[in-house]
Amino acid sequence: MEAVIQPGKLKGKLIIPPSKSFAHRALICAALAKGRSEIYNCGRSEDINATKSCLEALGVRIEEFSDKLIIKGEREKGDVLNCGESGSTLRFMLPVALASGGEFIFQGAGRLMSRPLEEYFNIFKSQGIAYELDERRGRLKVSGRLKPGRFELSGGISSQYLTGLLLALPSLEGDSELILNSALQSSGYVDMTKDIQARFNVKWEEKNGRYYIGGGQRYTPASLACEGDYSQAAFWLAARRLGCDIILEGLNENSLQPDKAIVNLVKELPDRIDVSQFPDLVPVLAVLCALTPGRREIVNAARLRLKESDRLRAVSALIKSLGGEIEEREDGLAITGVSAFSGGVCESFNDHRIVMAAAVAAVKARGPVIILGAQSVNKSYPEFWEHYKSLGGRLECGPDCC
Repeated sequence: MEAVIQPGKLKGKLIIPPSKSFAHRALICAALAKGRSEIYNCGRSEDINATKSCLEALGVRIEEFSDKLIIKGEREKGDVLNCGESGSTLRFMLPVALASGGEFIFQGAGRLMSRPLEEYFNIFKSQGIAYELDERRGRLKVSGRLKPGRFELSGGISSQYLTGLLLALPSLEGDSELILNSALQSSGYVDMTKDIQARFNVKWEEKNGRYYIGGGQRYTPASLACEGDYSQAAFWLAARRLGCDIILEGLNENSLQPDKAIVNLVKELPDRIDVSQFPDLVPVLAVLCALTPGRREIVNAARLRLKESDRLRAVSALIKSLGGEIEEREDGLAITGVSAFSGGVCESFNDHRIVMAAAVAAVKARGPVIILGAQSVNKSYPEFWEHYKSLGGRLECGPDCC
């Protein structure tokens, strides 16, 4: 499905949708607690629906209301766990499912099963957990039980492996230690994991890259609300820097979300931007850089090649298709600003963040911006096009995306 956007400024007020990162963790913690938990403002993105589906496949009861989810952590062996295209769902749910032992089939869509899982496979081999990956069918079969002990992980690929283990290990009958053999990327997400687990009465400690997890802990039911998502707010904050008059509500100023960095980045936009701690901001940062005078570099972004798309290549293609100046590098981008984009046809590569970055680009274009695969926003922000229109955005699109 394509969206055709006419150039023009946006104006109005928005309530930012809930943080996916927060909601994934809150839902899983609630599922691990025996008893009734209430999670408010979870949102209805495809990724969050995937996590809910996987939990229900494990026997967790989830009741949906207009403003909240009630989770009853009554687990039993389950069905196929369908993760959609959600990397967080897959990497969190693998150790969580194996903590109870059994045979599980994880189903994925798009590029999900071709994204890195070696950190887990190394653990599976050392613990005698059988696994069989069929990338062509998008399916991973695992059989066995996760055991407590000493684990070594690379911190340089994704913090999601670490979070997955931190969610699962406290419930095991035995202490565990996690050791990182390289610097942790996106460390703020691990801080968020710790904060949310503490609300369910589960704790662990970190010192010098070593994580100490006491076994035999029990998650206790809790009630909490998911905070607004800075990674989605980033698109509107970028539009505001480009001359739009947008007021945002629903954001926690004290949030641990790494993407909160966008607040300062839109003010300063330095010549060299190290995105190792907030890689999801790259598409919209690239648009900002491309529409700001001067030359800027985005560095330490190699992980973006392993996202829903090869995101460095996708961002480069986006900027070029709109008439911007960009150089794709092995682990980053070099961008020279222009006064305005010419407009053009943008391929989304089925990547939600590319679609939303292209929509922001349209506010400072001389001609229409046509986005292919515009329905991809449903992965993380299904209300995006509705919000865009509410701000006065002029667009035409089909029913699957608008």
